[in-house]
Amino acid sequence: MPAQLGDKLVIAISSRALFDLDDSHAVFEREGLEAYRLYQIAHEDEPLEPGEAFPLVQKLLRINSLLEGDSRVEVVLISRNSADTGLRVFNSIQHYGLGITRAAFAGGRSPFTYIPAFGCQLFLSTHAEDVRATLDAGFAAATILPAKRRPEQRDELRIAFDGDAVLFSDESEQVFQRDGLAAFQASEQASAHQPLRGGPFKAFLAALNRIQTEFPNEQCPIRTALVTARSAPAHERVIRTLREWNIRLDESLFLGGLDKSEFLQAFGADLFFDDQEGHCQRAVGVVPTGHVPHGISNLKSPTSA
Repeated sequence: MPAQLGDKLVIAISSRALFDLDDSHAVFEREGLEAYRLYQIAHEDEPLEPGEAFPLVQKLLRINSLLEGDSRVEVVLISRNSADTGLRVFNSIQHYGLGITRAAFAGGRSPFTYIPAFGCQLFLSTHAEDVRATLDAGFAAATILPAKRRPEQRDELRIAFDGDAVLFSDESEQVFQRDGLAAFQASEQASAHQPLRGGPFKAFLAALNRIQTEFPNEQCPIRTALVTARSAPAHERVIRTLREWNIRLDESLFLGGLDKSEFLQAFGADLFFDDQEGHCQRAVGVVPTGHVPHGISNLKSPTSA
């Protein structure tokens, strides 16, 4: 019988999100594909430096060692490289002892079409077009932004999420942008008992939550947080929605429009997901951040985000 990934948490990651490929990418931009291929072959025995998402992947894979041999997390490499140029990436994976054994090398084309085949709940990449295509196909995805600060060294994995257009649909955000804050608050209060529709990251959060339930609360290696611009009375609909989904968030911050950055730093997020570029650019100064180009805020030009 063929192997199945079953109910594992499956994360797809691009080679440039996992490792620092800036030097080799500069060769590609400056001299073309053949020069890039030769450069990678010439350096394939030199381990690449860790990339933006490397610490996150380490912590995700560590969870398997805590479950007494029951592997619950799978990380899959999804790359625009060919297998020939991707050999350096796999050599680097082995160098760092990462438990990554599966990969799709798409030979210059977008690899996002393999995400459904692997059963991935999340795709992390530095290539914005691949991220958008993945979101359009109905899967969680984020563009990893260059971090200005590395997360603190700890074993616990901490992930923070924005609410509207990330965990939830953007239905409420549409009201806010069309009619203003007062109309948004009134709409949310009137709909407090009507659960929000799920956003692109609902399935990923649910998969994290299933793993959390396998640990006692005080020993759980994963901690999650909602960090939203909402405030009372718009909080109630969110709380009731998560209750309806039977999904636990460890922490919920309703900030009423305050800058999220200091709160994300206090939480110590290993990765924060937000749909608005302005929020992401501020957050990336204090925590690793993934932009989720989904919903009404991403229908506008980048300068108005």
